Parts: sequence; C-alpha cells; structure tokens
Amino acid sequence: MKFVGVSSCPTGIAHTYMAAEALEQAAKDAGHEMEVETQGSAGTIPLDPQTIADADGVVFAADLPVRDRERFEGKPIIDIGVKKAVHDPIGVMAAAVAAVEEARANPAATGGGSTTTVASPATKVTADASVGNKIRQWLMTGVSYMIPFVAAGGILIALGFLFGGDGVVAKLYGGTFEGVTYTSVMPSFDGGFASGNDIFDLLRQAGIPGLLFLLGKAAFFFLVPILSGFIAFAIADRPGLVPGIVGGLLAAVIGAGFLGGLASGFVAGGIAFYLTRLKVPKGVRGVMPVVVIPLISTIVIGVVMLLAIGKPIAAAQSWLTDWLSGLTGTSGILLGILLGLMMAFDMGGPVNKVAYTFATGGLTTAIAAGDMAGPALQIMAAVMAAGMTPPLGLALATAIRGKLFTAAERENGLACWLLGLSFITEGAIPFAAANPLRVIPALMAGSAVTGGLVMAVHATVEAPHGGIWVIALVGKPVLYLLAIVIGTVITAAVTIALKGAQARKLARTDQLQSVSV
Repeated sequence: MKFVGVSSCPTGIAHTYMAAEALEQAAKDAGHEMEVETQGSAGTIPLDPQTIADADGVVFAADLPVRDRERFEGKPIIDIGVKKAVHDPIGVMAAAVAAVEEARANPAATGGGSTTTVASPATKVTADASVGNKIRQWLMTGVSYMIPFVAAGGILIALGFLFGGDGVVAKLYGGTFEGVTYTSVMPSFDGGFASGNDIFDLLRQAGIPGLLFLLGKAAFFFLVPILSGFIAFAIADRPGLVPGIVGGLLAAVIGAGFLGGLASGFVAGGIAFYLTRLKVPKGVRGVMPVVVIPLISTIVIGVVMLLAIGKPIAAAQSWLTDWLSGLTGTSGILLGILLGLMMAFDMGGPVNKVAYTFATGGLTTAIAAGDMAGPALQIMAAVMAAGMTPPLGLALATAIRGKLFTAAERENGLACWLLGLSFITEGAIPFAAANPLRVIPALMAGSAVTGGLVMAVHATVEAPHGGIWVIALVGKPVLYLLAIVIGTVITAAVTIALKGAQARKLARTDQLQSVSV
C-alpha cells in the first residue's frame, strides 16, 4: 500500500521529525510506501498533490490542527497524537492498513469516498476528553509560535548584557552609571527615538551591545501578542488573528502579561469563531472575513480586556511575580525539584512544556524589568539544566553498561550526548518508549536533583534555550555544570540499577524454565 502522512508537535522541533522518521521506517519494514509531510518550525515542504492522489490511506500524527487538511478528503485517515507515532509506529501502521482494508471492503460505510477518521483503541477518547484535547491543542499552537520569539529575544538581550554589562540599560533608557549620566536613546514604538535622532545615537552611546539589547526587546514586544494571536488562530483560523493579536497587545500594555495573553487568545478566538458561523446574506459574505469579523471581534475583545478581565488578570500576574521574587531557601529548592520532575516526566510533552513556558514567562518579565539576578533567572536555569540530564544520563548509562541496551539504543546513546548538551530533552524518548516503567523514574530522579541543586546554589541563566552552548550567559557556571553532572550520574545509576534488576530477573526466569524442561 501507499500512505501519506502529516506530523506536527507543539514546538515543531523534535517530536515532529521523530514521528515522521518512525512512521516511514515502520511502513518500509511492513512492505509499504510512505511519505510524511513535517509541519514543523523549520517550515513545511507540502506533499506533491499526485502523491496524495495515489495514496491508499493517510496518517495524521499531530498535536496541532493539520494545515490544509482538505487535501486529503476522500481517504481513510488515522488521526493520532504525535507521541503515539513515536512510541508505537508499528501499531499505527497496522491500524492504517486495517482502515484502508475496511474502506475497500465497505465503501458505502465510508460515505462513498468521504473522509473516514479512525482512531486506534488506545487513542479513543470521550467527548469531554476531546474538548480538553482541543483546548490543549489551541494552547500549544500559541506556545509553538511564541517560542522562537522567546529564544531569539532572550539570547539577544542576554548577549547585550554579556558584552555591555549592567550599564547597557542606563545607556539606552537614560540614567546614571559609574558617575556618568546618560539621556535616553531607546526608541519607542509610537514616537521613534527618544532623542529625535536615529540609530547612530544609540550606537554612539550604547554600542553594539545596545543594538543587540534593542533587537531582543523588539522580539520580546511580540511575545504575548503572538501567543494570544495564534491561540485565536487555532480556534477560528485566519479570522482569529487580528482580535487575538490586538487582545494580546492590550494584555501586555495593561500588565496582564502571559495570563492575559492566554485569556485574550481564547476569548478572541471564540468571538471570531462565532462570527464565522453566522448566516449572512450572500452580498455580505465576501466582506465578512476582511472587514466585518476583524472589526467587530477587535471591538469586543478590546472592551472585554480593558473593562472586564484585564485588570483582575493583571493583579494575578503581579501576585505571581511577587511570589516568585519571594522564593528563597527551602521553597526555592522545592520548586526546582518540582520543575525537574515535570521536565523529565514526558520529555517534551504537555507537562514538560508547562514547566518550560512557566520559566520563559518569568524570564521575559525579569529581563524586561532589568532584574538579572532574581529568582526568575534561577528558575530558567533549573528548567534548562533539568531538561539536559535525561538524554545525558542515558548516554552515560549506555557507555557504562552497554550490554543492558540494544544495539539501536547504544547508537541512540551516542546521539544523546549532543542532544543533551543542546537542551533537547526529546532525545530520551526512544529509551522511555521501550521501557517506560524503569527509564522514566530514573530520568525524573536525576532531573529533580539537578533542578533542586540549581535553585540551592542560586545559579542563573539569561537565555531561554541553548544548553551548554550558552554557558557564557550562566551565572555561577561551575556550580551549574556540577548540578548537571550530578543529575546525569544519578540518572545513569538509577537506569542501570533498574534495568540490571530486570535483566537478572529475566535471567533467573530463563534458568528456571531450562531446569524445568
């Protein structure tokens, strides 16, 4: 048989491409042909229309809405989450083959060529769970589009501080630093440069570090609007973009931050979705998506944000910021342990992304306020370090006790050195998929210790991503690296202990069976 597919995950990085590779390999091993379109952060190369036309069936391995889904109309479709494709590609392909055979045997039951969506038994959910899954998809869509802004903006601002020191803020915004008084040269988004001149004022006063800081601030300016806009986009498609982005901008302006962006995205998306479903005269349909829906939805979301939910959410955001600022001692260590457990629990899944988004949200707020030594940067350091230890620990385990692992796992272990150092937690997924009851607890143990240690020593990081490659932006780098090493060793030791116990148990069972025979 010939199959086509689409894979996409919330961040559009590791899971997207791992799922595509797993499905294509499983199809090949089963004697079929398959080509998967990856809708990831690196962009999308669409499947050839003729390839889709020739396909017998379709597999959607996606945690986000599949773009241009109508291309696959009339084909039997398996619709699953991306992790299912990574963990059980053989089972997914078996379900896809069964769906094609069923469609061939009973064409009338599938509506005479209409799309048939089939879920394997493990992926069937109730109506209530389906609603929850949609909400998660909408949220993850917003997060996936926001993360590149976080990474680019955070690293640019951190580089500005790295090369320009603490004085970069005073040189840009005006103020006194080391006895010198500066006038503001920071441009505003409504009035241009404060001095009335141009970029050369900024370069003369703040230099290249000031320019890097400015570019990072410009990227950060769009974080909440992009988050809100693409949540609304996921709900209502293109009509949701304008009210979503405007609502997110208002959330940022009134101080509602990420919480306000989440609220405005869902509200704006709901408003736009409702308006797209209104029955209107034919003469009005053409202007609905271009004029009427953006106009009405923007007015409504503006009123809602400014007069109803904006202020309470801003108060909640302020409380959360104050609570983070007050974290010291035992409470900070416990938070680090909790974040470490979350980072290792599903290795890039929803729980992992909650911890990461929590950390990046605090980081952006702290950097915007010029707070480069507070708990928010410690939390970011704990999350990044805890996300590095799972693949690193498994790489170490395969190097020490290779006999406990298959040849494929030992090969994956070599790749895990680079993945772990680059803060790509998803490198641990193949090991966890093969033996979850022993591998996942080991990963969580190492990450929890690392997260707690980073908070205990008050290490900080000014970048939201990069792993070992942004070590120049780490505060207390020696202690930070030591925490990672300790967590890596614990992960490897627990993995070896649990898998070794399993191997000994299997050996005893085989011995008893041999004696019995």
